[in-house]
Amino acid sequence: MTAHSLSIRASLRFSSRRCAVIGLIATALAVTSQAQAQPQGRRQFVPPPSNAAVAPPAKPAEPPKSPAKDDAPIVTHHEIKVGGKTLKYTVTTGKLPLNNRAGEPEAHVFSMAYTLDDAGPASKRPLMFSFNGGPGSSSVWLHLGALGPKRVPMPDDASYPKPPYALTVNEATWLDKTDLVFIDPVGTGFSRAAKPELNAKFHGLQGDIASVGDFIRLYITRNDRWKSPLYLVGESYGTTRAAGLSENLFERGIALNGIILVSTVIDFQTLSFSPGNDLAYILILPSYTATAWYHKKLAPELQADLKKTLAEAEKFADVEYRAALAKGDLLTADERAAVVSKIARYTGLSTEFIDRRNLRVSESAFGKELLIKQRRSVGRIDSRYVGIDLSAESRGSDFDPSLAASGPAYTSCFNTYVRDELNYKSDVNYHILGSEEIGRWDWGQGGMGYPQTYLPLREAMAKNPHMKILVASGYFDLATPYFATDYTIAHMNLDPSVRKNISTNYYDAGHMMYVHTPSLMKLKSDAAAFIDATSGK
Repeated sequence: MTAHSLSIRASLRFSSRRCAVIGLIATALAVTSQAQAQPQGRRQFVPPPSNAAVAPPAKPAEPPKSPAKDDAPIVTHHEIKVGGKTLKYTVTTGKLPLNNRAGEPEAHVFSMAYTLDDAGPASKRPLMFSFNGGPGSSSVWLHLGALGPKRVPMPDDASYPKPPYALTVNEATWLDKTDLVFIDPVGTGFSRAAKPELNAKFHGLQGDIASVGDFIRLYITRNDRWKSPLYLVGESYGTTRAAGLSENLFERGIALNGIILVSTVIDFQTLSFSPGNDLAYILILPSYTATAWYHKKLAPELQADLKKTLAEAEKFADVEYRAALAKGDLLTADERAAVVSKIARYTGLSTEFIDRRNLRVSESAFGKELLIKQRRSVGRIDSRYVGIDLSAESRGSDFDPSLAASGPAYTSCFNTYVRDELNYKSDVNYHILGSEEIGRWDWGQGGMGYPQTYLPLREAMAKNPHMKILVASGYFDLATPYFATDYTIAHMNLDPSVRKNISTNYYDAGHMMYVHTPSLMKLKSDAAAFIDATSGK
């Protein structure tokens, strides 16, 4: 989703409220998404050192209702049983000030830090910073969807969960492998700029990277974690941020052991359905195939084996479809008819619809059209989900059913959890996804083309050849299509010596693949192996 990522459409004129997830998530919740001229995309007081004594709050019987200053952090202790093993851990919740050169706070960043008790020297214990996307999403999706010790349970059949919602123990938590710090960038969650006029400093591609980098440097400094194996995990626009941070942190002297990219977008050209950019149409077609397969809209021979069918669709998209779009008006009538027929074969759409769309079907058009005869639309963050639309006319869907299924559940569970279990009492609205503080996002391109952070990532990999990258992609993600991610990585112009540092895994779910229990467990297994292989153990 975005989680999730997530709900915000990528365009070079991007409005921050509508990715991620691509990232889900997710899902994504993550992302980041589609668009026209400019993309639009989805998203702790810092704990003392783990060996330091923690002073109790001044009034333990009456915690402050609205912590407004960076006073003592709220520290709570917990334990869960996972796979027959007891995990005892400490959660430190609160805000950290980001100061200007004069020492004046310009923003307060909220985070929740989980540290495993009795885990040995901090210098050997991995530490992972987590965030979601948007831009404009809090960290709740990865936090309560995949990584944390508690999670929001979602039906595996992509149906809507029934309220009231409640958390459950996360059998796939990453806490057994790494300490976790969930960061809400400025304008999301409880994080706020000190003054409204300072919002613009943080709400842009470079300003966001710089501020999150400031937070990470301060966190590891205050908590004596400079020697720890360090990781980032981002979903949807959070992958954009993570890729940019890789070089930003390296220039601060912070070399990462690894980065996990969930539902990735590090080159917005691959997502932008804008005039003259045929690349996005080519790269999303296999995701249309996966979606049509899930909803049983393909020919019988294509329904038999999803992986085999996707391989066919990828080959068609990369060769015949690419060549046809490149010809433009020079495409002959016979050539046009042949390619229209094949697009229909791999998407489940009618040849008439494809022809009317001039061979170019945007994500929003596909999401509405595939099940239009049933007056249904498919989800953008996760196309397994189905929504009930008012109209059967061929226009955009009324809403994203995948976000409708996850949004209220995550919002309700987080607000209960942070106040009742983590004891962080505040009347301030926790911005799950989108807020009035997030205005027009500054993509900072200045005529340089589409927004991207694959070049900073490439630089970081060249400067730190020990850093590894794990990429997680969902087959049913229409916000950040898996084939678009593969294309971006294949075009980073990496030296062979570091190209092998990137590995990609695929999941039978969408942007927030972790809402699907088998995919959640696979993601944990993949992440655990990745951390073990890169942390120096």
